[in-house]
Amino acid sequence: MHRRITGRLVIATHNPGKLAEMRELLAPHGIDAVSAGELNLAEPEETGDSFRTNAALKASAAAHAAGLPAFADDSGLVVDALDGAPGIYSARWAGEAKDFAAAMARIERLLQERGATTPDKRTARFVSALCVAWPDGHLEEVEATVDGTLVWPPRGTAGFGYDPAFLPDGHTRTFGEMTSVEKHGLPPLGLGLSHRARAFVKLQARCLKEPHLG
Repeated sequence: MHRRITGRLVIATHNPGKLAEMRELLAPHGIDAVSAGELNLAEPEETGDSFRTNAALKASAAAHAAGLPAFADDSGLVVDALDGAPGIYSARWAGEAKDFAAAMARIERLLQERGATTPDKRTARFVSALCVAWPDGHLEEVEATVDGTLVWPPRGTAGFGYDPAFLPDGHTRTFGEMTSVEKHGLPPLGLGLSHRARAFVKLQARCLKEPHLG
């Protein structure tokens, strides 16, 4: 049976971009959200073999450490021509310096080496797995994707991570060229376009009360 989120919630991330998106998604529901960073919680090692298992690992670690329900995301870029890479290692490709410009350049170099120079050979998708964990071990898990094509050079300075290189299907601007509302805003303000927004819609139906639209 699904469980509703009430009271305080830990957002189990130390990534400022993810934290901002998660807070924006939760705000209409009146959730009192605090980040793992603000609570000085350690970042667990991501040892899972899928987005789903890593999200559960992060949420469970934060829930046990804080004694509160915790909300975690594990997401990344899956490139078809690279056999699914970087996938669950998307953040690691950017290194300790979080240099996603270098990570995007690495992907482009590999695509060129494989002759993936036309849009039909540069298909990719963002995947987001969301998990809410409670201290007693209860989990709520969802996953969603958004399909697109990789462009070069990257375009736009909005968003974070690989956003400037990702052109979602049916659109003429990359995630890096879209406002936060365009990218992950939910109806009636936005289209719920991003992988994280799509996963959140599923989680919302299970675990959250109707949003306060004000």
